[in-house]
Amino acid sequence: MATKASAGVSPATAKTERLLNLVIALLHTRQPLSKAKLRQAVPDYAAGSVEAFERMFERDKDELRALGIPLRTEPIDAFFDDEPGYRIDQREYALPEIDFAPDELAVLGLAARSWSQASLAGPAAQALRKLDAAGVVRDESSVAGIEPLLHTPDPAFEPVRDAVLTRTPITFDYRGGSGDLAHRRVEPWGLTSWHGRWYLTAHDLDREAPRVFRLDRVVGTPKRSGRAGGYAVPDDLDTLAMIRRSAGEDPPSDRTARLLLRDGAVASLRRRGKATTGGDAPEGWSLVDVAAGSWPRLAREVCAAGPDVRVVDPPELATLVADQLRAVVAAHGGQEG
Repeated sequence: MATKASAGVSPATAKTERLLNLVIALLHTRQPLSKAKLRQAVPDYAAGSVEAFERMFERDKDELRALGIPLRTEPIDAFFDDEPGYRIDQREYALPEIDFAPDELAVLGLAARSWSQASLAGPAAQALRKLDAAGVVRDESSVAGIEPLLHTPDPAFEPVRDAVLTRTPITFDYRGGSGDLAHRRVEPWGLTSWHGRWYLTAHDLDREAPRVFRLDRVVGTPKRSGRAGGYAVPDDLDTLAMIRRSAGEDPPSDRTARLLLRDGAVASLRRRGKATTGGDAPEGWSLVDVAAGSWPRLAREVCAAGPDVRVVDPPELATLVADQLRAVVAAHGGQEG
């Protein structure tokens, strides 16, 4: 009989399938299942020796609990507790009803489409199908015309992403801006796309300081160098701020712009801002004060929002927005209105 490995199935895929089979077996039983019955129910368990099954089952139990799955250990017989049984409480396992606002659903759809040519295309598409199956209707009109694509051509993406999710230390060879190649040992914190490139933010163990690494400068495949969950990620981590500082951009300031936002639109600016009553807003509009790290960056956001945003203050921002819109018109061969 051909094994999964010999059939071309990766170890990670085989493990995922085994865990899924285990969860299904534990969910569809009212009584706790013994190890013997679980070994019969999960094909991978029955394929090896008893010792191999014991080791594999102990690892899988820890894995399920680490994933937040409520695996219970209970006596099989109330009068004889010499052998424990296992089950998953369906009430604890089931998710509560999820209610998304229209703008949140639109963003979810946009995020899923952005992965259409990337390694997460499959999971993103599955998430959308689950929303559709649940009868959730997505309103795409608020993000019409926006079609970002997040590409992941870097060979380091998959192992780095896994290390970030599991909080596992890794090592890799890194070619810096000067071209020098160095071996790095890090505790990954975050993986962020910025200006078309992927960046890893991490704690550098040799330099004992936070560092930022461009994924396309990682040489070869990163290797694990420690156990999962062996360190904590800072609560106040701001990956974008770290990347911007690394790139030499000015840190965010305390600048604030006053904007008129059309009701029901531009949720991203509205959530970052603070509604104000210090002025009159036309019907269907709201006055919002929005913090700005830099005027050019906020001007680009205002331009992208089109007619749903008007600049009230400062004049400097209004001038930048007007200049950028004129440049767009000129680039397309149009005339200023």
